[in-house]
Amino acid sequence: MKIRSSVFASLCLIVEVFGIALFLRGFFPVPVKSSFSSKSKLSDLPPEPLAGNSSKIPPPLFKKVVIVLIDALREDFVFGPKGRQYMPYTRHLVERGSAHSFVAKARAPTVTMPRIKALTTGSIPGFIDVVMNLNSPALLEDNLIWQAKNAGKKMVFYGDDTWVRLFPKHFMEHDGTTSFFVSDYTEVDNNVTRHLDTTLKRDDWDILILHYLGLDHIGHLTGPHSSLIGPKLIEMDDILKKIHTSLISKESEGSLSNLLMLCGDHGMSETGSHGGSSEHEVNTPLVLISPAFKRKVGFETPQSVEQVDVTPTLSLGLGLPISQNNVGRLILPVFEESSLRDRLRFLHLNGLQLSHLIKDSTPSFEKDPGYEQFRIAEKSHGNWMKLYLEGNTSEVLSNMGKKVLKQYLEALKSMSSSLSKQLGRYDMYSMIVGLIVVLEALLLLLVSMAEALSSAAEVDLPLASSLCSLPFYLTCLFFSAVHVMMCTSTESSCYFCSLSWALAFGVIVFFSALLCVVLSITGRWLSWGNPPAKTQTSSNSGFSELDTLLLTGTLGHVLSLGASSFIEEEHQTWYFLLNTLCLALFQDVCRKYFREKKSYKDLEESPFLPSKEDAPTPSYGPRGSNEKWLALATPLVSLACCRVLRSLNQTGVQWAHLPDLGHWLNSSEHNVALSLLAAASLALIFSLVQRRCSLVSKVALALGLLGVYSYRAAVGNVLFPWQRDGRDISKGTVEARFVYIFVLGILFTGAKDLLRSQVITSDGRLQSRGLWEVYSGVVLLAALLFRPHNLPVLLCCLLTQAMMARYIWKELQYDAAQTTIMHYWFGQAFFYFQGNSNNIATVDISAGFVGLDNYVEIPAIFLTAFSTYAGPLLWACHLVCYLSSERERSTAAMSHGCYCFALLRSIPAAAYVVLVTALRYHLFIWSVFSPKLLYEGMHTLVTTAVCVFFTAMDQNRPART
Repeated sequence: MKIRSSVFASLCLIVEVFGIALFLRGFFPVPVKSSFSSKSKLSDLPPEPLAGNSSKIPPPLFKKVVIVLIDALREDFVFGPKGRQYMPYTRHLVERGSAHSFVAKARAPTVTMPRIKALTTGSIPGFIDVVMNLNSPALLEDNLIWQAKNAGKKMVFYGDDTWVRLFPKHFMEHDGTTSFFVSDYTEVDNNVTRHLDTTLKRDDWDILILHYLGLDHIGHLTGPHSSLIGPKLIEMDDILKKIHTSLISKESEGSLSNLLMLCGDHGMSETGSHGGSSEHEVNTPLVLISPAFKRKVGFETPQSVEQVDVTPTLSLGLGLPISQNNVGRLILPVFEESSLRDRLRFLHLNGLQLSHLIKDSTPSFEKDPGYEQFRIAEKSHGNWMKLYLEGNTSEVLSNMGKKVLKQYLEALKSMSSSLSKQLGRYDMYSMIVGLIVVLEALLLLLVSMAEALSSAAEVDLPLASSLCSLPFYLTCLFFSAVHVMMCTSTESSCYFCSLSWALAFGVIVFFSALLCVVLSITGRWLSWGNPPAKTQTSSNSGFSELDTLLLTGTLGHVLSLGASSFIEEEHQTWYFLLNTLCLALFQDVCRKYFREKKSYKDLEESPFLPSKEDAPTPSYGPRGSNEKWLALATPLVSLACCRVLRSLNQTGVQWAHLPDLGHWLNSSEHNVALSLLAAASLALIFSLVQRRCSLVSKVALALGLLGVYSYRAAVGNVLFPWQRDGRDISKGTVEARFVYIFVLGILFTGAKDLLRSQVITSDGRLQSRGLWEVYSGVVLLAALLFRPHNLPVLLCCLLTQAMMARYIWKELQYDAAQTTIMHYWFGQAFFYFQGNSNNIATVDISAGFVGLDNYVEIPAIFLTAFSTYAGPLLWACHLVCYLSSERERSTAAMSHGCYCFALLRSIPAAAYVVLVTALRYHLFIWSVFSPKLLYEGMHTLVTTAVCVFFTAMDQNRPART
C-alpha cells in the first residue's frame, strides 16, 4: 500500500505519542506506601518499651491550631530584608517572641497540590502530580486531615479549593477559591479574610486552615521583585497579627496552649514562577508560634528541616497517630518543654512508623543502617525505662536518656533519608512496552527515508504481506506469552497489566505488525543494495558542507542529552548551533554572489514573497546588486537578533539569577521604556505581517495589535500617553476578548481560502494566501499572550523569517529537507529566547488566563501550551507557508518537509526515552531528567499536530494502491 510521505510521517508520530504516553505512565513511579490498606489508629500503637501494655500517646501540646499557608512564600520574604521591612510583627515574633523558626525544604515538583500532599501525608508525591495538579482527585491515603476528623476534631478551611478536592467532606465549614486564575491577586485573598473575624470569635473549631493565593499570583504576573509584593506582605502580616492576638486572648491558666503556624507550600523563582528545584523555589519559611515555647532573646539563624517533617510534628502535637506513609521526622525543638520520657516516646513512635515503612519497601530491610540504628536505640530506650520505672533519679539516668535521644535522632535521620531516596517503584513493564513502540516508530521512519524523500514522495508499506506472514503470528504468540507471564508473576502493580485482555492483545498485535513492517522494509532495502533510480531524491547527490553541519549538529544535540549539565543549559547548545548555521549561510551567500555569476532573468517570483505591486521594479542590474547586499546582510542581521535576544531573558540554571534586559524593562522605573519598546515592536510586527494579507485582514490585524497594547495597558504592564496617574489596574478581560475576536476572524478568513483551495479548485496561490492568513492569526495570538518585554522576540522571529525566505532559502535554492532542518533549529532557539528552559518553573501559566474571568480548564491549558511553544509553532507555520509557495519548483516539497519535521522530533524523543530508562536511578533523575521528559512528550504532541496540518495542506496527487 502506497501512501504519501506526509501521511506516513503523521501516522508514525501518532504511534510515537502513544508509546511515550505509555512510557510516562510507567516511568513516573507510585510513591512509597505502606502495604496496609487501613489507616493508622491509636489502638494499633505499640506499647512503650518495658512499660507493659501502655500504648498511649503522650498528652497533646496544643488545643487549637491555626495554619496560615501563604502560597509561594519564599524564605527571604520572612527572614530576609523584605521580612524586616514588610512583615514587622511576624519578624518581631521570630526574633523576640515565643516561636520556633525553620527553613522548610520542599521537594521538586514545587507546585501546590503535591506540596499539600507532602504537608498532610508526610510522603513525597510522585512527579506526575505536576499534571494532576490541574484536577486534584480525592486523597485516599492516610493523612493528617483524616486523622484529625477521625479523632473528632472540627476543622474549618478557607482558601485554595485544592484542599476541598483533596479532602471532601472533611471540613465542617469551607469556602474554596480557584488557584488557577492568576490575574486576580486581591479578591482571591479577600474571600479568605472576610471569614476571619467571625471565625476567630467562635469556639466550635479545633483546626483552622487558611490558604492565601495572592502572593503566588503576583509572582506569576510580575515576579518576586514587583512593587506589588510589599503591600501583599504587609497585608499578610496584619492578618497574622490579628490571628495571634485573638489566640493569645483565649489562653487560660491550666489549659493547653494554642498554636499558630505560618508556612509556604513552595517558594518563587527569580522569574516569579515555580515547579523546579532552585533554592528560591524549595526554601520556604516555617514559623511555629505558641506560648508553649520559650521566648527568644534575639534573632537566631533558622534551622533547615524537610517539609514532610511537619506531618509527624503536628500529628503528635495534636495527640494523633502519624500517617502510615510519612517519611518525615520529628522537629524536636517543638517538644522542648515536654518531659524526657515524653520526648523519647514521641521519637519512638516516629521510629516505629518509619521502620514499618522500610519493611514494606525494602526486601533486605534488616541491613538498612537506619533500621539497625533504630533497633539499637529502642533497646537502649528499654534499659532507660527500666531504670526510670525503678525510680532512679540520678545523673546517670539523665545522661543515659540524652544518649538514647541522640540515637533515636540519628536513626530517624537515616531512615527518613533512605525512604526519601526511594521515591517510588517504576512500572518497568509499561516502560519497556512504551519504549518498544517508540523505537519501532523511529525505525520505521529511518528505513523508509529513501522512499519518503524520493521525487514521488510515497512510501510503500507492505501491510498485507506482513500481516499474512508466519513471523507476524509467531511474534504475536511470543509477546502474548510474555504478557501473560509478566502479569501473573509480578508482585507490584502494572498499568499495562491492568488493561483488559482484549485491549492489551490489540496493542500486542499492533506493535507485532509494526515490527514485521519494519523488518520487511529493511529486507527490501537491503535486497536492492542501492535504491532504484525512481527513489532517488531530486536534489543534488552527495553531502554539501551545509548538509554536514545540519546532520552533525542534529546528532550532536541528541548526544548532548546524556549529560545533566547539557540538559540544564540546553539553550546554549541551540544558540551555538544557530550561530554556526548563520555563519555557514553567510559563506554560501559569499560563494553565490562573489564566486559565481548569477542570472536574474530566470528567477521566478514566489506567491509567498511580496507581490510585484508591493516591491520596487528597477532594472535587473541595480535590483540584483541590492539583493546581493541584502542577502549578504541577512545572516549577519540574524546573528545580531540572536545576540540581542540572548540578553533579553536569562534562562537555564547556572546563570538564571543574573539580571537581564527583561528584568530591567519590567522594573517600575523603566515603564516608559517598556511602553515605547512594546509599541514599536507591535508596529513593526504589523508592517512585516500585513504584506500578504487581504484588506479586511489588514484592518483586523491592526485593530488586534492595538487591542494587544490596550490589554497590556489595562493590566498595568505598559502606559498609554493619556493614561492618568493612579489609574486602577484592571484584569483587561474586555481588551483581551476584543483581540480574540480579531484572531478568530483572521483565522476564519484563512480557513475559508484553504477550504476553497482544497474543495472547489486546486489553486496554489489561493492556498498560499489562506496559509498566510492563518499564520497572521497565529502571530496576533502570540502577540497577545507574550509579555510586553518579549514582543521583540516575536519581532525578531518575523524579521528573520522574512529575510531568510526572500534572500536565502529561495535564492540559494535549498531543498525542502535543508529548509525544514533550518526552520526546526530556529524554532528550538526561539523556544529558549522566550525565556523557557527545561525547568517547569519557567512555564508562564499567566498566559492561560488572558481574557478569562475565571478558571476554565481546556482554554487555560491550550493558551498556556501555545504560549510556551509559540517559538517552534511560529517557525513550523512559516515552514508550511514557505513550502506551499515552492510547489512550482518541487511538487513534493510539502511531503518532504513533513517527513523531515517528524524525523527531527522522533530522533531526540526516542533517544531520550532510552536515556532516562538507563539513568532512572541517577542522582538528578527528578530534578533534571524528569522535567525534560515531560517537555519532550509535550513537544512531540505539538509536532504531531503540526504534521497533521502539513498532511491536510499537502495537495499532492492521490496515492496509488
